[in-house]
Amino acid sequence: MFRPMLRSQVVVDLLVAAVFGALVLLQSRYDADFWQIAVATVLFAAAVALRRASPALALTIAWVAAIVQMTGGQYPGAQDIGISAVVYATGAYGSRRVRIAGLVSALVGSVTAGLYIGLRDYASNGAGVYSTQDLATRIGLYVLVGVALLLLPWIGGVLRRSRQVAQLSREAQLLAQRDAARADRAVAVEQERVRIARDMHDIVAHSLAVVIAQADGARYASKADPAVADQALGTISSTARRALGDVRELLGALRHEQGTTPTPDVDDIERLVDEMREVGLEVDVERSGDPSTLPTSTQLAVYRIVQESLTNAYKHGERGTPVHASLTYRPDTVEIDVVNRRSDDGRAGPGTGHGLVGMRERATMSGGTMTAGPRGQDFAVAVRMPAHPATGQMPRGLFTSTDQERTAP
Repeated sequence: MFRPMLRSQVVVDLLVAAVFGALVLLQSRYDADFWQIAVATVLFAAAVALRRASPALALTIAWVAAIVQMTGGQYPGAQDIGISAVVYATGAYGSRRVRIAGLVSALVGSVTAGLYIGLRDYASNGAGVYSTQDLATRIGLYVLVGVALLLLPWIGGVLRRSRQVAQLSREAQLLAQRDAARADRAVAVEQERVRIARDMHDIVAHSLAVVIAQADGARYASKADPAVADQALGTISSTARRALGDVRELLGALRHEQGTTPTPDVDDIERLVDEMREVGLEVDVERSGDPSTLPTSTQLAVYRIVQESLTNAYKHGERGTPVHASLTYRPDTVEIDVVNRRSDDGRAGPGTGHGLVGMRERATMSGGTMTAGPRGQDFAVAVRMPAHPATGQMPRGLFTSTDQERTAP
């Protein structure tokens, strides 16, 4: 029934009502019907005090005050200004029902006031002064004055309420946009961290696989062939040093949320294949098409998928069997197929870690698909992704629809 208000607002309303009532009583102190005016004035002042806290209660009190005023035969005076303030409050602060009640009160009050004042004048001046036509005209004028004093304030209250609602809507929209921007930034940061974690896994898993293989080879060859051991140790050194640099860059980007991170491309696949061959993995690479027009994000995804596939083949595939990798670069799609023989020695197969998950995430983020699983005695990874995903990146070169065949050395 009562609206929540600030203490300062309550104090202001009480002071306004007190000053209003005091001024009206001071003006009417010499009237013959002062006490009747005082009762109506106190009621009007109470309605003014409650107009914002409870528009419905204020409207009810105002009607009671008007009825007291009319039953006492009082002529409208300054105290009736309180009715305009109450009707304004019903339009500005009231609920839907209270606003409708305020509108009905403004219309009914205007007609009632017009009839009351007109008939009162007619009765006090006698029937011989006004004709019936003059009486109707005067009543009509009084009704118009009542409409101006009651309906216009109600309309003003409704307009104020509309402006306030529109302002609150704009503020809510701005808050929603700010929250959406924060959420977008949080999602972007999280995606970047996931990407860095995925790159970290690819770098560490591949580098450690190479280092472990070379270390085992160096241990066995240290006595039989020191030159081979030295070569293996050199491979370990270069691989570890390169991995350490990549990890440092990744950690720097993760810590500062900016900076450059390792971005190998399809040209680095040759070096990757050579490294895997050095650790004893027989790799057969078949290429077709021209990858030079691929954007950076697609080239990085191709490199990482091939890297993880070859690492899985080395760790979980059957030793001594070739791994076949096929890279097809088309104008609109990139196809990657890596097939290796499954191991029968009881070792865990691909998919026990995060490698396949990371590859699937890369393919999905590019708008492509990935399938991985047994294919007879083999294990196959097949990825299909758009050549130019909708990421806003420009291709590295001019787009061409002619595929250029290139064979592996």
